[in-house]
Amino acid sequence: MTGSKNKPSGSRALQVALLVVLLVAASRLQACDAAPGFCASKCAVRCGKGKGKGPACMKHCGQCCVECACVPAATGRIDDCPCYRDMLTAGPRKRPKCP
Repeated sequence: MTGSKNKPSGSRALQVALLVVLLVAASRLQACDAAPGFCASKCAVRCGKGKGKGPACMKHCGQCCVECACVPAATGRIDDCPCYRDMLTAGPRKRPKCP
């Protein structure tokens, strides 16, 4: 019964690597979610004003709020927060990232 108790070392390394990847992914999800308090309340107001924005609006607004530490009060007042206004999506089209 040699080796029945011990797993190969490659399998252990794979388990550790997967655990590290999961921990990093979980920390990124938490950082990207709308922060409780300031960001959540500001984004709820901003995303509630438009039609059909829903959860995607809250997600993107939360990401922008965490990075910029501000959210414009209403759709027509985007210049109140230049960081929020100037964030662009990745890729060749460079559209506004923040709703």
